[in-house]
Amino acid sequence: MKQMLLEHNVLQDAMSLYCDNLSAIHISKNPIQHSRTNHIDIKHHFIRDLVDEGTVTLEHTATEEQLADIVTKALDAAQFETLQGKLE
Repeated sequence: MKQMLLEHNVLQDAMSLYCDNLSAIHISKNPIQHSRTNHIDIKHHFIRDLVDEGTVTLEHTATEEQLADIVTKALDAAQFETLQGKLE
């Protein structure tokens, strides 16, 4: 999609990816492999590559405000309604 937009002279800013895991954000921004990241297979470092390319920026969001949870977790009614209201 990015390449197609470039061919039509449409510049696209980096896409923001909201994450509630600070450790994942730090790993994506640090190119050095540590003992804590040795178990992660190289093919799973694609987010790090996208951050390095400037295609994606990772932004921290509080766990309670993570909109993706509405379709990935069993939420109580109050939390579901809060997130549902933010989708509208």
